Amino acid sequence: MSGLKIFNDAKPEAPIITTTDADVIAKELSAIGVQFERWHSPVTLTPEDSAEVILEAYKPYLDELMGAKGAGSADVIKLTPENPHAATLRQKFLAEHIHTEDEIRFFVHGSGHFVMHVEGRVYDAHCEAGDLISVPANTRHWFDAGETPFFTALRVFTDTSGWVAHFTGDTISERFPVA
Repeated sequence: MSGLKIFNDAKPEAPIITTTDADVIAKELSAIGVQFERWHSPVTLTPEDSAEVILEAYKPYLDELMGAKGAGSADVIKLTPENPHAATLRQKFLAEHIHTEDEIRFFVHGSGHFVMHVEGRVYDAHCEAGDLISVPANTRHWFDAGETPFFTALRVFTDTSGWVAHFTGDTISERFPVA
């Protein structure tokens, strides 16, 4: 189930807000410029489907989203526990970073946590299949799908070079493990 926990960045043990209400999640994240939506799509896919099949199935949605965001490309990222590089990829995503463009993700399968660090607060948005999240450019954040990651997500880019992270060097993500 999608959820949101908000913390004071000095108190990882005590959430200020905990909710699974999609409207509350969208409202709280909107306050920091993050877009959160639940898509109710008639598209039915399996985790085994190829990136090409997934992109084609979501093409009408992507065309609309990319037009609204001024984006130029989309791809599919999959991560499962069977991936021999799962632990390395997890570590890469776990370090706090920013991007020079919005980070837009739609979860096709599985789930993961987008964790934003904004103005002394940590916003842990647990996203699952059917969730769209758009984190604004230059927002400090990290992503964690846990020790046994399982997700498939559409990624939308303005910059055609794709996912480019600028790491902050802050170790805050070590103090806020996902639960």
